[in-house]
Amino acid sequence: MFQDITIEELLMLSKKKELVLIDVRSPSEFENATIPGSLNIPLFDDREREEIGTIYKQVSIQAAKERGLEIVSAKLPAFVKAFEQIKGEKAVFCWRGGMRSKTTATVLSLMGIHVYRLAGGFRAYRKWVVDRLESLEFMPYVYVINGNTGSGKTAILQRLREEGYPVLDLEAMAGHRGSIFGHIGLKTNNQKTFDSLLVTELLKLQDKPYILLEGESKRIGKVVLPDFIVNKKEAGTHLFIQMPVEERVRQIIEDYRPWEHKEEVMEAFKRIKNRIHTPAAKEIETALRQNHYEQAVKLLLEYYYDPRYEHAIKQYEKEPIMIKAQNIKEAVDAVKNYLSAVEKGKLQT
Repeated sequence: MFQDITIEELLMLSKKKELVLIDVRSPSEFENATIPGSLNIPLFDDREREEIGTIYKQVSIQAAKERGLEIVSAKLPAFVKAFEQIKGEKAVFCWRGGMRSKTTATVLSLMGIHVYRLAGGFRAYRKWVVDRLESLEFMPYVYVINGNTGSGKTAILQRLREEGYPVLDLEAMAGHRGSIFGHIGLKTNNQKTFDSLLVTELLKLQDKPYILLEGESKRIGKVVLPDFIVNKKEAGTHLFIQMPVEERVRQIIEDYRPWEHKEEVMEAFKRIKNRIHTPAAKEIETALRQNHYEQAVKLLLEYYYDPRYEHAIKQYEKEPIMIKAQNIKEAVDAVKNYLSAVEKGKLQT
C-alpha cells in the first residue's frame, strides 16, 4: 500500500535518499507551476481533464468518476510502464492530494511499485512555500554584484557558482534578465514557479556565511522579490563592475543574439522609444532595422541605460566598491580577491 507523507517528511526523505517527484496533473497545470525538479506523468491530459470537469459540473460526480475510469483504463499499461522506467523511490502528487494521486498510488501499489503520496498535493506545497517566505530568517550576509548594463553581472555570478561560491541567481529563477529586453530568448516564470525555486535555493544557502547576488530591482519580469531579500540586498556590500563600453556591447550582443529575435527586439524598443531623446531614438531604430546591432546597443547604453543606472545607484546608502575590469575573467578574479581579503580580515564589509 502507498504511504501518505507531509511536505516536511518529503524534504527529509529527499535528503536521505534519491526521491523522484512525479506530478500527475495535466500538462497545462504542470506548465503553470510545479514542485522544482518534478517529472510530469499526467493521469489525464488537458482535454480529458476538461471533459471530466464538465461532466462533474453538468451531470454528476458519479458520472464524472465513471468517465474518468473509462479514460484511465485505456491508458493504464503505458501509464504504469512510465513509472516502471523511473529508478529510485517515487512520490506522486496532484492538485490537493485527491483522486488523481490516490488513483495513481493505488494502481502502482497493486502492480508492486512502492510510492509515497504527498498529502494535500501541490496546494499544500504552495502554502508551505508562501509560509516559508513570510517566516524565513535568512542569515547570510549579502554581496551584491552591480554594474552598468552589459557588464556581465550574470556571467560573473555563473562563473563564481561553478567555482563553488554561494550564488543566488534571481534572474535565472525569474527566467528574465531584468530589462525591457530581458524576456527575449528566455522562458519567463510566473510568481508561483519563482517562489518555489527561490525557497529551494534559500534553504540550500541558509547556513552559508554570505551569498552573492545581482543588483536587481524589486520586480524582475513577471515576478516580485520578497521584502526580506530586497532589505538584505540594500543592507549588503555592493561591488560595482566597471567595464569598457566596447566589451559591454559585445557581451549584450552575445547574450541576446538580436538577429534571432528581430521582431521581439523591435517591439521591446518601441516600449521605451518615447523615453529617449528623439534624434537618438530615430538613430537607434534605423540601426536596428538595418541589423547594425553594435551601433544600436551602444546608443541604447549611452542614451537610455547608463543614465538610468547612474540614477539608481545613487539611491543606495552605502558607497559601492568599484571594480575595474577589461572582461569577465578579470571581473571574476577581482571579486574573488576582494572576498578573500575580507575573509582574511584585510578588508571590512
